[in-house]
Order: sequence, then structure tokens, then C-alpha cells
Amino acid sequence: TARQFAASNLPLADLDFTNHDEPLAAVHDRMFRSAVLRYRGQPGSDRHEAAAFELLRDLIVHEAQLAPARPQLKAQEDQIIWARSPVRFDLAGGWSDTPPYCLEFGGAVLNAAADLNGQPPVQVFAKLCEHPELVVRSIDLGVEERLRTYEELDTYAKPGSAFALAKAALALAGFLPRFHADGGFDSLEKQLRDFGGGIELSLLAAAPKGSGLGTSSILAATLLAALSDLCGLNWDRNILFTRTLVLEQMLTTGGGWQDQAGGLFPGIKLIETRAGLTQQPIVNWLPDQLFNHEFANQCVLLYYTGVTRLAKNILSEIVRGIFLNSPTHLGIISDIVANARSASVAIQQCNYDQLCAAIRNSWRLNQRLDSGTNPPEVRAILDRVKDYLAATKLLGAGGGGYLLMFAKDIEAATHIRRTLTSYPPNPRARFVNFSLSPSGLQITRS
Repeated sequence: TARQFAASNLPLADLDFTNHDEPLAAVHDRMFRSAVLRYRGQPGSDRHEAAAFELLRDLIVHEAQLAPARPQLKAQEDQIIWARSPVRFDLAGGWSDTPPYCLEFGGAVLNAAADLNGQPPVQVFAKLCEHPELVVRSIDLGVEERLRTYEELDTYAKPGSAFALAKAALALAGFLPRFHADGGFDSLEKQLRDFGGGIELSLLAAAPKGSGLGTSSILAATLLAALSDLCGLNWDRNILFTRTLVLEQMLTTGGGWQDQAGGLFPGIKLIETRAGLTQQPIVNWLPDQLFNHEFANQCVLLYYTGVTRLAKNILSEIVRGIFLNSPTHLGIISDIVANARSASVAIQQCNYDQLCAAIRNSWRLNQRLDSGTNPPEVRAILDRVKDYLAATKLLGAGGGGYLLMFAKDIEAATHIRRTLTSYPPNPRARFVNFSLSPSGLQITRS
């Protein structure tokens, strides 16, 4: 429609969506205007597209501001809050959880919570500190930042901001005035003195950057969980699910809800949401027979490709198509939803062959949605072992990170492991043992 309208040379009318019944109408209108101007080669396309994304962010973030936090110290001065989470394996359904698709149609994702080498890879430690400041450290990166003012904290949305996730989490926990139930304090120092001291956060993400395991969103959810426990916010897993979706919009990176759902909730599950601005997860747990010790690391292999995901804005391209009601995009994502439900039936029936068929279809659908999902480096790895594979899939948006390989049988799995271990495609590539997480998010105190 935008292409035909652009060819007509008709002027774009001024429309008022102030009292419109459909909250996403203004978002669609902005993206439509952007497309028309782009087809006409006229200026303003980027401005309207940016406005569309901003309107979407505002709609989602508004929910958090309707339920502001009032942080109050709920730990002893010598206690450490230890929150840790598994990563998630996206088996089928990814992209249906991404706004605005899930807001308009609901989403359905089949994923699994997994520990790596016997440990939950995402961990956060929170404790009081003597000085009225916020200290954030990354154990895996070996860096830290100290925040002493609201202005320093309110930089999470700026490009290149260090510790953006932690800053946004602290903001949502009520350490920025606009997210505080009472409007905040005159200064961060005054708030922290009233709170009982500063806060030290130590973060650990024991998975490579661009792993495709949902690490960023899961770290955000784990941060929020640690702060909730420290500050007496009483956020359960459903609230953490929603707040993490809000946090990602605050960071202007967008993203869906399946990553945090995969880490917060244990085991293998089909997670569904209904259409609406407030996304609430409906979790349907499935049996783990196809991922227990007889299959995990035997027939089902986790392999890090050593390839970082391509630095292209896959998310924005696909979201733009959803905004414009592109029949191609909407049709593929509808098929992705149907395939997620088919895969869940296969797991429910403990049918390995049927599950492999669904995983193959999931991989094909992801590549139809974005051709960059399967780059040459990944294809070269798969070509070397394709005769022994029943199915395979990259576990993120595509382009690199971790592969989940389903071998035809144990003998085939042995050949796959021997081939890729003896002749790795790059120095970083390796097999990693995994196990299903029986707990999802865990929080304990010293």
C-alpha cells in the first residue's frame, strides 16, 4: 500500500490519533509515512521510522511507570544476594515474541532452560556498600563503574553507555525519580543514605558475546531479581518477565520476551501470550525425556561455532516489516507459531523423529525470514557433518553463536563430535556439555 501510495503522488494527510481506540495505530501510521517517503526518495523517512520505534517503546515503558517501585533495604549489611539463571535454547517460535507482533497477535515459543558445564552461566551478586554510591562490576570483563548522581545513572539509553543493563535495572528498581513511587529524592546520594547505604552489583555472564543464548535479556532479568530481593520489591517471575521486556525497550534495543522467559522458568516449555500491550506468559511445561542424560550430549549436541553473530540490524528490519503489515513477514511468523506448537506436541509424545522434523522446519523458517541467519561460516561447519545430522538450528537470531545439533543416532553423534573436535573450523569452536535446568532463576542469601 505504501509503494502504491508513493507512486500516486498524493499528499500525506495529517491525522490525529490522540483518542484512537487502537494504541498501535499511531505507530503503524509513522512507519507507513516512513515507507512512503523512502519510496519517493524524499527526506524524513528516518525521522518517522525513529518516531515509530519511540512510540512503541513509550507504550511498553508506560506500564512500568504505572507501577513504580519503592526500594527499601531488606538485607543485613553483611549479606550477599546471589541470583543465577540458566541460558535458553530457542527450539521453535522465536520472532513471534517480538513487539509489535506479539502485542497484536500474541506469541508462542518453545524453548529450554539450560545450564552449561553443570553451572547456571548468568549470575549476579548484590550487597550493601558503605559509601552512598552505586558500584557495578563485570567479573567476566574485569571492569567497573561508580555512579553517584541521578544524571550518571540516567545514561542507560545512550549509545555506548557502559553497564547500560545495570543502569536500566537500577532505574526500574526505583533509583531514578520517575520510576520511584514517591517521586524520588533531591539527589541519589540522599536516596542511598535514606536506603541505608550504597549498592554493589557484580555481574557474571559465562557465555561468549553474541552466543545466541539470550544472555543479555537473562542477565537483565537476573539483575532485576537480585534488586527485588535486596530492596523488598516482591517481584515474582511474571513481573520480572514484564519488567525485562520494559527494560529492553528502555535501552532502545527492542527485543522480545522469550529470552527472559527461557531463563526465568525451568525445563522445556511452550510459552504463549495473548494479544495486548501487557504481555503475560502462559507456561506449558513438557516432559524432558528427549533431553535427559540419554539424549543430552549423546544424540543432542551443543556446539559453539566460534562465529560472532553478524553486526547487522536484523531486529529492526523484521520489526519494520511487521509494522507495515508485510504479508510475507506476517505469514512466515504465523508459520513459526504453528511450528512451535507442532514441536511441543513432538516433545509431549517423546517422538525424536517428529521433533527433528520440527527443528528442521524451524531452521528453514528462520532463514526465510532473514537470509543472513545461515552465513557461509556456519554452512561450512554443517556441510562437514550433514550426512550425520537429523536436524540442527542456531539458537539465536542467526549468523553465529551456538548450534544445537540433533544426530541421527549415537554413532552419528560420535562421528560429528570426532570430526569437529579433530578439525575445528576456528580456535574458538568447541562442544559444550549442557543439562536442563530444573529450577530456572534461583535466589539465595549468604
